[in-house]
Amino acid sequence: MTKHEELLHMLMNADGRFVSGEEISRNLSISRTAVWKHVNKLRDLGYEFEAVSRKGYRLLTRPDSIDAAGLQLALQTSVFGRKALILDSTLSTQGDVQQMAEQGQAEGAVVLAEEQTGGRGRFGRKWFSPPGKGIWMSILLRPEQPLRNTPQLTLLTGVAVCRAIRAHTGADAGIKWPNDLLINGRKMCGILLESAVEDHELRYCIAGIGVDVNFDLTDYPEDLTSIATSIKVETGQQVDRTKLTAAILNEMEHLYLLYQREGFDVIASLWEALSVSIHREVKVSNPQGDIEGTAIGLDPSGALIVEKKNGDRITVVSGEISLID
Repeated sequence: MTKHEELLHMLMNADGRFVSGEEISRNLSISRTAVWKHVNKLRDLGYEFEAVSRKGYRLLTRPDSIDAAGLQLALQTSVFGRKALILDSTLSTQGDVQQMAEQGQAEGAVVLAEEQTGGRGRFGRKWFSPPGKGIWMSILLRPEQPLRNTPQLTLLTGVAVCRAIRAHTGADAGIKWPNDLLINGRKMCGILLESAVEDHELRYCIAGIGVDVNFDLTDYPEDLTSIATSIKVETGQQVDRTKLTAAILNEMEHLYLLYQREGFDVIASLWEALSVSIHREVKVSNPQGDIEGTAIGLDPSGALIVEKKNGDRITVVSGEISLID
């Protein structure tokens, strides 16, 4: 942890109270002049302070943007997010992480952007990613596992994001197979897992996560107003995006390590507990046509098992499902 990150940690823990320059100097083993320099460095990052002679410094406001110092302080990970690139704007964080992966970047590296101008979801759909409203993030994974198991990582990512959102915000989020997070039936988050393969071997995966955090209903284009929602809309509360990003990365690393130790069964159980698809009537749309039935669970690969009205069971490996009321 850098000195300015340690200083920020002290002032955040003071809960709005003044911390004297002498105390900061002593705890950080730096001079009073260095304290002033680190305060100014934090000011450059968007933090606002009150400085009063003989009282010291107190934190007034934090930046609205996702900031590197605050993220590192909130992380409880060993690897995930410790290498984090935060961009004001980018075409797609997926493409940025792909470049990093091809250059040999280690697992757990993350790219975050305040805005994506070409964000995308499944089936090449455009993902609405305006500045300052959401979490647009991609994570580099280098799992040592068979290529056939990569769909399991999509479900793992969904569980991690859903658990983090529920714990951090209180929002009643649930997962629709395979990778959509819903609140009250409206989509609030999408996940896109892309893999690089060579000679039928998995080289790396990129987990793309898009969360509508602080959108107001008026922020959405007309074609999304009936199907999309945000955490803020559903809870009525503004969410600290830096802390939520850290919560997602913390949960992601925890479940990823659990998955590597114990396999997919534990992830599947967590997924089913959070699912809004299981035991529901669904319509499956794929190139072969539409099929209706009841979603009854996951198979060992992570595919969805659907039981038709005649009792036949089908395994849905890919495609689009919609919930039937």
